[in-house]
Amino acid sequence: MTESALFTDFYSLTMAQGYWKCGMDDRAVFEMFYRKQPFEGGYSIFAGLGTLLEKLKNLSFSPDDIAYLESIGIFDKDFLGYLKDFQFQGSLWAMDEGTVIFPHEPLIRVDGGLIECQIIEGLLLNTINFQSLIATKASRVWLASGKGAVMEFGLRRAQGPDGAAAASRAAFIGGAFGTSNVLAAKEYHIPALGTMAHSWIMSFPSEEEAFQTYADLYPEHPVFLIDTYDTLKSGIKNAVTVGKRLAEKGVNFGVRLDSGDIHYLSVKVRKALDDAGLDKATIAVSNDLDESIIETLYGAGAPVNSWGVGTQLVTGGKDSSFPGVYKLAARIDASGSIKPSMKFSDNPEKTTNPGIKQVWRIHDSQSMALVDVLTLDDPAEISEAEHPENPYKLGESHLFWHPSGDYRHFRLTIDGNAEALLKPRMKNGVFLGVCPSLQDIQMKVRTGLEEFDRSYKRLLNPHVYKVSITSSLRDLKLNLIQSYLGDL
Repeated sequence: MTESALFTDFYSLTMAQGYWKCGMDDRAVFEMFYRKQPFEGGYSIFAGLGTLLEKLKNLSFSPDDIAYLESIGIFDKDFLGYLKDFQFQGSLWAMDEGTVIFPHEPLIRVDGGLIECQIIEGLLLNTINFQSLIATKASRVWLASGKGAVMEFGLRRAQGPDGAAAASRAAFIGGAFGTSNVLAAKEYHIPALGTMAHSWIMSFPSEEEAFQTYADLYPEHPVFLIDTYDTLKSGIKNAVTVGKRLAEKGVNFGVRLDSGDIHYLSVKVRKALDDAGLDKATIAVSNDLDESIIETLYGAGAPVNSWGVGTQLVTGGKDSSFPGVYKLAARIDASGSIKPSMKFSDNPEKTTNPGIKQVWRIHDSQSMALVDVLTLDDPAEISEAEHPENPYKLGESHLFWHPSGDYRHFRLTIDGNAEALLKPRMKNGVFLGVCPSLQDIQMKVRTGLEEFDRSYKRLLNPHVYKVSITSSLRDLKLNLIQSYLGDL
């Protein structure tokens, strides 16, 4: 399916025309990274890569797109002619989708003509930022539930149809086991989930009849919503009545709580079910849950079997965006000479790290992640191999610096393996390999989280994971800063 290249910021096109008119389409390298963890957390989850690659493969300007740009009145016909044949012909490296990520490290590296790198900026950031936000939120919810069963119920509160679909995909990556969004379930091959609404109960003469009818229609583990009228005086009593009939047939069932004091009610409901001999009946809860509420309920021992999370999951809750940025890291002239680039700023934290970089994750002897290190890559030595030569050999001692380039540093003796995180995904516009399934990406998240100490994953005041730079990258950064200051 064709993807419109108009999905970009207007300035990307005005700059693209400027580059084109000035003959400035030499090779450039851009990197996407972020500066701050969302949710005041200790980690994030990289998501959206599969979606991005699919869009880049099919990105173009349709005749209607060209006609629209012509109607604006500021684009030359010759430049519009250039855009008619536009396709992304660059190369792209990225971390595996589902990787646990941290601020300042490149998540994606784009290598191509300056114009095409500029045009794809909006698409790349929109895709990766939103899905990484939701995948991160979902993983926090999943961990807060004790790695329990999390259901994504956010369709009606998501930011439009596209946002709902992307949120369902990302939520599954982060840890949800299914979605209420049927179209997303179909498109992404993930379980479609749901129970019933209050309107079902209210449409029948009695609550008991509503439950019984639903059980007759859907006998495979029906779930009854028991808080339409009164959870303890009515809902659970009618659920028990119908549940006993089901138990006689060997059918299990569940109940859902969607209001009130979830801890208090779940304990009372569990006791009522157990007293009735329905100890296999399950309890699902919803009601504007987030990771903090779920962690509190789980820690207090609330007898909950599954968690339905909607608004707070698919919107990001209090953090409505992921702070990813896309910056020029280097230009390469026709002779192959690299000209590292960096952004200076009155805000020191916004100063970027220059040059073409790789990210290495170094583990200890127990395979626990210790530090991520940014190293300089020579484009002449960049290959398509997924596993470049490891610069961090066992027993060697290395000095690593804070990414700001200041005095903070530490020395590490390598006693575990090191993994290169950026891997080739596209070469000269051609997709390399096959995107993994969402199930495999979800497993990547779960196994990846196990590599990190619990202190990095706690909700409150998490420990800060080290992201460092090598001495050579630090020297390059300081030299560029000194050169810039000397020109002032």
